[in-house]
Amino acid sequence: MPKHSVLFRIPTPELLPKPRTGFIIVTEQQKFRIMLYFAILTLLAAFFFNSPLEIFQGLWRIIKSPSILLTDYMVVGNIGSAFFNSGLLMLGAILITRHNKVTLSGPIVAAIFTIGGFAFFGKNLYNVCPIMAGVLLFAKLRREPFRALILPALFGTALGPLVSQITFGFALPLTISLPLGILSGLVAGMLLPPLANHFIQFHQGYNLYNIGFTAGIIGMLFISVFRALGFQIPPVSQVLEDHTIGLLVYLCLLLLSMAAIGFWYARKSWRNMTHLWRMPGQLVSDYINSDGFGLVLLNMAILGCVSIGYVLFVGSSVSGPVIGGIFTVIGFGAFGKHLRNTVPIMLGVFVANYVFVWDVSSIGSVLAALFATTLAPIAGAYGVIPGILAGFIHMTVVMNVGYLHGGVNLYNNGFSGGFVAALMVPILNSVISVIFPARKDFNQ
Repeated sequence: MPKHSVLFRIPTPELLPKPRTGFIIVTEQQKFRIMLYFAILTLLAAFFFNSPLEIFQGLWRIIKSPSILLTDYMVVGNIGSAFFNSGLLMLGAILITRHNKVTLSGPIVAAIFTIGGFAFFGKNLYNVCPIMAGVLLFAKLRREPFRALILPALFGTALGPLVSQITFGFALPLTISLPLGILSGLVAGMLLPPLANHFIQFHQGYNLYNIGFTAGIIGMLFISVFRALGFQIPPVSQVLEDHTIGLLVYLCLLLLSMAAIGFWYARKSWRNMTHLWRMPGQLVSDYINSDGFGLVLLNMAILGCVSIGYVLFVGSSVSGPVIGGIFTVIGFGAFGKHLRNTVPIMLGVFVANYVFVWDVSSIGSVLAALFATTLAPIAGAYGVIPGILAGFIHMTVVMNVGYLHGGVNLYNNGFSGGFVAALMVPILNSVISVIFPARKDFNQ
C-alpha cells in the first residue's frame, strides 16, 4: 500500500483486504443462544434496579409516552423498566429473525443491538409494532417474503415516536389518536423499503445508518403536514443524571462476557484482528461473514470500551440515551465499524466542540460523538484526516437537522450523516482524481 494512503487512502478494490478463511465457524444455533444471552442479561438487569411492580408501572408510563427525541425512558418510567423494555425488544427482534429463518449476519446483529439501545429512549412495545406491520404489509403487496425485508422492518422502528406522538402527544381523543397513530405507522412502514433502497445511492453507502436517513425524510414529510394543520411538537430533553456507577457495572458485565465469548470462539484467530481493521466498512460490510463471529464479538467489545472511555473522558454521565449510543456502536461492530474507522470520527466531533459553542460533556455532544460513527466508512476508505473532517462537519449539521423531522426520527445522526456523506464523498473523489490522475477510475 502506498505511503500516502495512511492518511488519505484511495479506496480502490485492489487495496481492500480479501475475505479471510480459516476462522472457527459458529453455528446459527450457537449465535442464536449468544444473542439470547445478551437480551436476557439486559432483561434481568432490570430487577437489580427496581421491583417487579415498579418495573410494570414504569413500563406502562413508557408505553404512554410520546417518546420524542430526547426522551430518556429511565426518567419517564424508571431505570428497571427501561432495561426491561430494552430486553423485551431485543428478544422480540431475535425471535422474529429466528421465526423467519433469517441468518444472524452482521446487519442483523447490528439491528438487534440498535433496537435494544433505542429502547432506552424512544422505542417501546407499542410504537414499534405498526412500523413492522407496515413493512410486512408492503411485503405482502409485493408478494415478497418478509425475511427479505427484515432489515427495513427492524431498523425502521426509528419512526416509533411518530406513532407515539400522534397517539399520546397531540391531546386528541384516544378514539381518534389511537387508530390515527397506528395508521401513520403502517404508512411509514410501507414507505421505508422502497425509499431506503433508493437513498443508499445518495450517500453511496458511506452512511451506515441508511434507514436513519430514510426515516428522516419520511418524518419530515409527516411533520410538515402536522405543522400545516397547526400541530406543534415542542422540544423535549429528559435525561437521567447521577446514576453512572450502577449503569457502568451492567455495561462492564456485558462487555466482559462479550469479550470472553469472543475469545472462546475466536481462539487463535483473534491475532488476525488487523484484517478486520483494514476493512473500509462501506455498506454492505458483513464482518461475521468475512472474519467470523468470534472475532466480531471481540471487535464489538473493543468498540464498547472505547465508547464508554469517551463518555468518561469528556466528563459526562451514563444515561438511557448514552447507553443507546453505546449499544448502537457495539452492534455496528458487526456491520461496518471498527477501532480504526471510528476513532477519527469521534476525534472530529471532539475538536468541533472546542471550536464552536457546544459543551463537550453535554448530552447532545456526547450522543453526536457516539452516533457520528455512522460515517466510519469515510475514515475507513479515505483515511484519518478525511475521517476527522467528517466528524467535524457532522457535529455542525446534526445540531440543526432535528427540527426538520420534529424528533419523530430517532436516528437523527443517520439523517445528518446522509447529508454529510453525500457532500464529502464526491469532493474527496474529485480531490483524489486531481492528486492521483492515474486513479480517476477508482470508484467505477
